Amino acid sequence: MWTEGIGAYFTGSLPPGGTARTVKGKIATISGKDVSVTVMTFLWPEMLPLLLAAPLLVAAYVLLLRRKKRGVIRYASVSLIKIALGPTQRLRRHIPPLLFLLSVIAMVVAIARPSAVITLPSQQQTIVLAMDVSLSMGAKDVDPNRLTAAQAAAKTFVEEYPSDTRIGIVAFGATASLVQTPTQNREDLLAAIERFQLQRGTATGSALYVALATLFPDAGIDLESLVFKGGLTRYAAPVARPEVKPKTPEEKAFKPVAPGSYGSAVIILLSDGRRTTGPDPLEAAKMAADRGVKVYTVGFGTKEGALIGFEGWSVYVRLDEETLQGIAQITRGEYFHAGTATDLKKVYQSLNARLVLEKKETEITFLFAAAAATLLLAASLLSLLWFNRSV
Repeated sequence: MWTEGIGAYFTGSLPPGGTARTVKGKIATISGKDVSVTVMTFLWPEMLPLLLAAPLLVAAYVLLLRRKKRGVIRYASVSLIKIALGPTQRLRRHIPPLLFLLSVIAMVVAIARPSAVITLPSQQQTIVLAMDVSLSMGAKDVDPNRLTAAQAAAKTFVEEYPSDTRIGIVAFGATASLVQTPTQNREDLLAAIERFQLQRGTATGSALYVALATLFPDAGIDLESLVFKGGLTRYAAPVARPEVKPKTPEEKAFKPVAPGSYGSAVIILLSDGRRTTGPDPLEAAKMAADRGVKVYTVGFGTKEGALIGFEGWSVYVRLDEETLQGIAQITRGEYFHAGTATDLKKVYQSLNARLVLEKKETEITFLFAAAAATLLLAASLLSLLWFNRSV
């Protein structure tokens, strides 16, 4: 499959009978930004034997020079010819042919359709932040408390992320609520984060379903059955859900895509405990994977578990890393752990960098084709300028 962008992104398989060959890459520059090329393959490697034409062209050029040398008028002293031409003139005569040879090599490489894993600006248009607001987030083992630290880190993430990306916010306790629809208005996002209120219970699966319904409002995701099928505690509140358009008979049946293949949106989920109510988060992760959405999970708090006091209550809190890691693995995302407020800020900074620039399999034929055209043009211009003839 190919999509428009800088070059063409290759996400399919090789042509029948084709075998990829890899070579070491280097740093290139596209649109003024350095682009890291880690490995290069060829979609049509059967074209690479054409490179054997390069030494044949060199041999033909050497033979041509020898024939011209035998046909030249013999002077009394060869040294007079060298003095007349000068070292610069003798060097110039070889530059246009050399540029022409490099142009041929670049064109052959382009014909072989090189493809590389390079780092390019992300094309993600929407990010949904799913934030845990369960009672354990009020714990003061992080100064001043976990919720305030998470709010500060989330605000920094929103402020530093490119303004052309829409960000939505889902808060979840016993239920999940869409507290801010995806928007580019940073003031609305910061205000939504500031309004977080602690709730009893942790419905991690509900948060993922609400986030998916936010990203795919036309998919007819039935939150009523998905969110409530896992059961509710007596502390559950009515769920605020995004507007979802019902399916029509004309709509085609949903076809799953490759996990992690949806490049227009991601979900970032932060939690400090384990699910206590609502649907299974791993089942929700499978729905995200079927739609190609990556889920980056952040575990905030102690791994070993601890007894945390809050407003006269004693609550035992233990981070469910296994589930968070499973969500990330199923959706081809990544799991991060943050034990302190400082760690959490670093995690969000890392996510910011990863989501702004991402690695993609990209066909870079256009780079070699452009190089070939530039070299051929330079060879022709220099030949006309110096010797009044074309290559």
